[in-house]
Amino acid sequence: MSKPDLSSIEKAARAELDPKFAAREVAIANGRQVIRFSAKAIRAGHRGELNEAGAMLAEAGELLTESTAAIADHPDIKIGILNDAAKEYAEARLFLAMARGDELPAAAELGTRMGAYLNGLGEAVGELRRRLLDQLRAEDFAEAERLLEIMDEVVDLLASLDYPDGMTGGLRRTTDVARSLTERSRADLTSALVADRLRQDMAAFGTRREPD
Repeated sequence: MSKPDLSSIEKAARAELDPKFAAREVAIANGRQVIRFSAKAIRAGHRGELNEAGAMLAEAGELLTESTAAIADHPDIKIGILNDAAKEYAEARLFLAMARGDELPAAAELGTRMGAYLNGLGEAVGELRRRLLDQLRAEDFAEAERLLEIMDEVVDLLASLDYPDGMTGGLRRTTDVARSLTERSRADLTSALVADRLRQDMAAFGTRREPD
């Protein structure tokens, strides 16, 4: 009995799988870079280095677009790191926009799916809390109050989107964490305002008690 000729099967398999593997490698490598650039951009934003942050996010956006294009013809490829990269990129872009008071870019503008976009928005609340605490240390209470209002609005929005986690990428948990961070920030701001008001009252009382 003759052996079957498997060469045609190998040829067909390689013809399909080689480009799929190449696309996968591009998406993974770029995804890691997107996550790295997004994290660095957030840190730069906290330091007030907005030009540097913008440059890093521009590069991250190009890499994300390249990755999305690479796997567009291979919908069966499941790459978790690319989803994480899209979420981190959205978080960085949205945090910087909210910190500056700019209009928020839409998901379509960022080139991300809605689930990654919404989770990035929710995780940006954590960065807003960090910025709010920086403003409290600087005694910029007006800016801290503005940031808290934004956090409240984000949590209200996310809580209203009551869809199954399979559709939103686990948005409920992200929302719960964002809500907790917002409430802690509200307590911190309230304590800081009360302490500041007490200092002002004591200073005014001391001034009134000074002898002529």
